[in-house]
Amino acid sequence: EGMAPPQRILFPSEKICMEWQQRQRPGAGLHNLGNTCYLNSVLQCLTYTAPLANYLLSREHSRSCHQPVFCMMCRMEAHVNNVLHSSASAIQPWAIVSVLTRIGQRFVLGRQEDAREFLHCTVNAMQRACLSESSDLDISSQATTIIFQIFVGFLRSRVTCLSCKAVSDSYEAFLDVLLDIAAVPSVTTALEDFVKPKQLDGKDCFKCCRCDKMIAISKRFTIHCLPKVLTVCLKRVDQQGGKISKLVEYPEYLDLHPYTSQTGGEPLLCSLYAVLVHSGNSCHGGHFFCYVKASNGLWYEMNDKSVVLHDIDTVLRQQAYLLFYKA
Repeated sequence: EGMAPPQRILFPSEKICMEWQQRQRPGAGLHNLGNTCYLNSVLQCLTYTAPLANYLLSREHSRSCHQPVFCMMCRMEAHVNNVLHSSASAIQPWAIVSVLTRIGQRFVLGRQEDAREFLHCTVNAMQRACLSESSDLDISSQATTIIFQIFVGFLRSRVTCLSCKAVSDSYEAFLDVLLDIAAVPSVTTALEDFVKPKQLDGKDCFKCCRCDKMIAISKRFTIHCLPKVLTVCLKRVDQQGGKISKLVEYPEYLDLHPYTSQTGGEPLLCSLYAVLVHSGNSCHGGHFFCYVKASNGLWYEMNDKSVVLHDIDTVLRQQAYLLFYKA
């Protein structure tokens, strides 16, 4: 909304296949190469993101890629094909680990890192790869890559002047919705808090263009444009830097309609397909692993090299850090 139409369509949205095109057993586990559990768990969640995996398994990208040195899409394509086609129980993810500093300059092999940060850097690196052969593209065209359409949505921030009731909207792209869980029992309650209007006054006053003075305002965030895949991050760091270890309820099927900018219409049901877990009592240590729903419709715990079948009840009782929902 408010953006000019794209000058070029880099990847037609109708070509994005949300359902698995190949149904098979789960792929290989990933060996830990030295504090790489954060990387392994993120890679497994991405590998079982059906619209991304379908594209990478087709090898469409590498057939037309001309990047001479480094391309994150080519790396992910090689990794996903290796994982899902391997006859081994576990593989070493060197295709990704060997280019850690190209994914994010601050990543160092052997050091514990944050899974959310690695996810953001990996998605951004894939987006850059999709744009690498298209210079001087307008912003609307950049939003038509397969990566942007799968992972990136838009939030609307609506500011209402409490004096004259003037309304001002602004929009920002997001890779995940960060939820405060300190005082809530569930993800749905946290989402309700996320979209609840917040009154700002005092030092947080806003200059209203109509009143032409600093005035108290109401500010409300809503999800304005949903990505194909919604990533939800549960904020597990408290104000003192400690770990919030409590269990927070999250559903297998989530209706996102109450949290969007739309006031009417049908429910927007999304289904859970991956849960990334952080275990341990400190945010500065601990262990990352994940649960993923494979193309055969069954859930598996991916804990480094271990791949174990589980039921949905187990999946829904985890100390979740990142939740992945497919539209």
